[in-house]
Parts: sequence; structure tokens; C-alpha cells
Amino acid sequence: MGYVFDFNDARAYEKWLSKPANQTSLALENRLMLDVLKPSPGKRVLDIGCGTGAGLMALIGAGLLGTGIDPSPYMLDIASRNLGQRVDLHRGFAESLPFDDNCFDYACLNITLEFVEDPAKAILEACRVAKKRIFLGVLNRYALKGVQLRISGMFSRTVFNHARFYSVWELKQKIRELMDDVPITWRTTCHLPNVSGKLAQKVEDSALLQRCPFGMFTGMVVTLVPRFITKPLTVPYRTKQTTGELTS
Repeated sequence: MGYVFDFNDARAYEKWLSKPANQTSLALENRLMLDVLKPSPGKRVLDIGCGTGAGLMALIGAGLLGTGIDPSPYMLDIASRNLGQRVDLHRGFAESLPFDDNCFDYACLNITLEFVEDPAKAILEACRVAKKRIFLGVLNRYALKGVQLRISGMFSRTVFNHARFYSVWELKQKIRELMDDVPITWRTTCHLPNVSGKLAQKVEDSALLQRCPFGMFTGMVVTLVPRFITKPLTVPYRTKQTTGELTS
């Protein structure tokens, strides 16, 4: 079932997220998510692995009708405290979503694939419940900060001991294997070690820099293409019987 955040993980993450530098990184990640997803206000969105609700906050701030699901009751408690009655929250796993086909316009897996047991199944489930686009936000395997997180996990207990990091190329390949040649858009952010100040944030928002595949956070959008199952149409045909013999 993948890694589920326990009480101590949830409390540590909430404390980590409250730091100003991390709030700045979160703002960049959420801005990138909205820029590439391009959601229309009033549409329904599912945040899969919603955690404390930080991504949902940005989605409902953009005028979307938000629903969140997470396997950790402790993360959901924090999300409920942060978001109140503005969203619907459910406990469940990314690989088995308790929702009907195409019941959301968009679905987001934002720093979720890192912790699920079966990433391919989680992506397919997101495609099943969404009808327009899905957003995949992942920690970049080849970013300097990503390397630092993996190294720190060797010497101390952190949630990143259980995380699976992805490069842009690995994530694209996985999507191609699952859905063939669907339209894919990606950008990255959080390239600089310190993002404080307007100049640094302007650099991070540069379209040229966001095309560099080495930012700490990768945001990828898959546009869903309708598929139809076809089968041959059987047409009954009766031959006309003739009497008599053929004449030469």
C-alpha cells in the first residue's frame, strides 16, 4: 500500500512547511501547477494524496471545486483544519479510488507518486476518474536538492527514505508506456538554492529556465484522449436460392 504518513510524519511535515523558505518553494510549485494545468474555474478537481491540503488551497483559490483523498488520517486531520468545509475529504489509496469514471474534470498527483506502492496503477486511476487533464508533480531525481534529500535519508530517519524520485525522462517514459502518444506538457521550478526576493522569483518564473529538466520540482500535464473500443459489425446475409440447371 506504499508509505502512509504516521502522526509524527504529519506533525513534522506541517512544521517543515511553516518555514518561510519552504512556503516560498510551495508557492512556486503551486503556481507552476496552475500554469501548466490551465484549469477552468467552476470545474471539479481531485487532489490524490492531498496531504495537509497545501495544493488544494491553491486549486480552490483558482475557483475550482476541490476534493481530496489521502491514506493518512493524520494528514487529513490537518487538511480539514486548514480548509474547513471548502472541500470534500476522503481517506483512500491512489491505486483504488472510490469514485466513478470521469466524475472529475482534473486530477492531481502532487508529490504522491513518490510514496505509492504501484505508480502505474495510480496514474491509470487518475486517468479513469478525470476527463480533461491530469497533473503529475514529482521531486526531480537529478536536481541538486533531490540528491541532498536522498543523501540525508542515508544518515537519519526521514519520509524521503521511503520516496521514489523521478526524472523528467522517466516520468514521460512511464506515461508513454501506459497511454501511448498522448499530449504531454512539462515544466520545472525551484532551481535556485535561495528563492527569496523578487529577482529570484522572477528568475524562477522564466519560461526558459522552466524548460531546464533539473529543477527540484517537475510539473507534468497529460491531456486525456478519449478511447473507444470497437468490434466488427456482423451483418446477416442470405443467399438467394435458384432452381433449374445452368444452360450453356
